[in-house]
Amino acid sequence: MKPSIKTYVWLLAVNLFISAFTFGGGYVVVPMVRRFFVEKKQYFTEEELIDMAAIAQSTPGAIAINLSALAGYKAAGIGGAFISCSAAVIPPLVILTFISAFYKMFISNAVIAAILKGMEAGVAALMVDLITDMCSLILKKKSFFLSAMIPLSFTAHFILGINVAFILLFCCFLCILQVFCKRGNPK
Repeated sequence: MKPSIKTYVWLLAVNLFISAFTFGGGYVVVPMVRRFFVEKKQYFTEEELIDMAAIAQSTPGAIAINLSALAGYKAAGIGGAFISCSAAVIPPLVILTFISAFYKMFISNAVIAAILKGMEAGVAALMVDLITDMCSLILKKKSFFLSAMIPLSFTAHFILGINVAFILLFCCFLCILQVFCKRGNPK
């Protein structure tokens, strides 16, 4: 079924909104995408969103742009991906152009510094929300193997100081190994 013009307009509007009002990096976009694409429109499931977030993170480019393109593609195909990706780029481009033009004024303004501090707290709350959602999805799978990766990865990074890239590669390797072991030993 071909998407309607209404779908494309919705994708443009929602991605402009998400991009304009999410500060703090790509992971902050995930709860917003969940609210609009999963909860309101049911274009895909929460598990699909987590998979798309993992793909968006592991591909080159900004996570927010990659995720918006994937969400747009899932909702309306190639046209949806193009519209979503374009809409996700426009607000930061406009905002950064404006800030660059008045950089000296922004850097010395106490009110703007206070606003940015407030945004930091809000971003932290959104990231905690995302992490709890991702962990609950992993725990719902009732896999001891996947559930054990959460505290082990945390320990490896925050206590042992191992680089996140190495942890991700190792976890991917373990999951691939598990797939091959299950194939060779069917129950």
